[in-house]
Amino acid sequence: MTVSVIIVVFWFFLAEILGVQSKATDVPGRTALDNFPLIDGHNDLPYKLKMIYNNQIEKYDFLKEWQENDEMKDCKSCHTDYVKLTKGKLGAQFWSAYIKCTNNTNPVSDTIEQIDLIKRLVDKYSGVLYWATKSDDIAEAFKQKKIASFIGVEGGHSIDNRLSVLRAYYELGVRYLTLTHFCNLDWADSTAADSTPDTPKKNLTEFGKIIIAEMNRLGMMVDLAHVSRNVMIDAIKASKAPVIFSHSSSRYIYDHVRNVNDDVLQLLKENDGIIMVNFFSGFIGGNNTIYDVINHINHIVEVIGVDHVGLGADYDGVHRLPKGLEDVSTYSDLFDLLKVLNPQIWTIENLEKLAGRNLVRVFRKVEQVKLQLKDEKPREDIINL
Repeated sequence: MTVSVIIVVFWFFLAEILGVQSKATDVPGRTALDNFPLIDGHNDLPYKLKMIYNNQIEKYDFLKEWQENDEMKDCKSCHTDYVKLTKGKLGAQFWSAYIKCTNNTNPVSDTIEQIDLIKRLVDKYSGVLYWATKSDDIAEAFKQKKIASFIGVEGGHSIDNRLSVLRAYYELGVRYLTLTHFCNLDWADSTAADSTPDTPKKNLTEFGKIIIAEMNRLGMMVDLAHVSRNVMIDAIKASKAPVIFSHSSSRYIYDHVRNVNDDVLQLLKENDGIIMVNFFSGFIGGNNTIYDVINHINHIVEVIGVDHVGLGADYDGVHRLPKGLEDVSTYSDLFDLLKVLNPQIWTIENLEKLAGRNLVRVFRKVEQVKLQLKDEKPREDIINL
């Protein structure tokens, strides 16, 4: 164990014993979050509100710690509330509009209900949340000391094989679509295909490539979390705009189908995209501590550089998290620890890139591609099964 690791471990241990909150002057990593908004790529609080409150949020108080909400006090997989978000110094969030991909007979209407929930949540707490649909909204929300709130739809099953639905989601404010969730689709394989090697593969079909082309035209980010390895490759090659992995980690560090191989990371770099590291214990491996997440971040930086990494913790969507990253209040601890462990790599400038500058760059390039394609007509293709 290096001297710097010993120092930071002792610092956190002492802070825990004394109940001392760290300050920017103690360990300066979190000062990056005062300079530039921290953007998280994926949070499943809306689905948690669906399961606990049936989308009826009149009795829910986002401004209280979640344990103080009677309906949530026994929740074992709740991680998000405004009090904790402010401690973690979050500046922008992509809230997930997610519905299950199995046995779902009304995918479009159910997804719209989740989009509606997010929009109602932002409206109800407009004093602290900022409705956001474009990259410039992140800086404006930060200026107003609010959390920029975007929508990502998690899973292509939500468009029900219809480009018209994709376009309608964009008009409702959706700014990324995760191409699949855990189910294989008619036009794209999920990680389920990699988990069952003997199953015939569709990879990304021609209709899948048309969906990506339409997302490029709309200015909607292509999210490759949850897709198979072959779909990752096909989609990166098909997209005219940078792509994202909204909540994925490194397969070199931990061999799980949800993680991303180094050769795919190289393609991502060529595409000028971003991988936003997931915190779920089941995807990071190791000893289930904050250091395991740091290993994923550092390996990605080693392979493709500091310009292509961000954070997509997956809070409220997972049931196990590493020690030191138990809820959304801990983001700032991660930045402190990165700074102390490797100050040569994790300068304040590079910590700002990790926090959000990388994602903003990608988002702006997606918007620029939309402008370049402004004369193209909406696609009217129909899937050929």
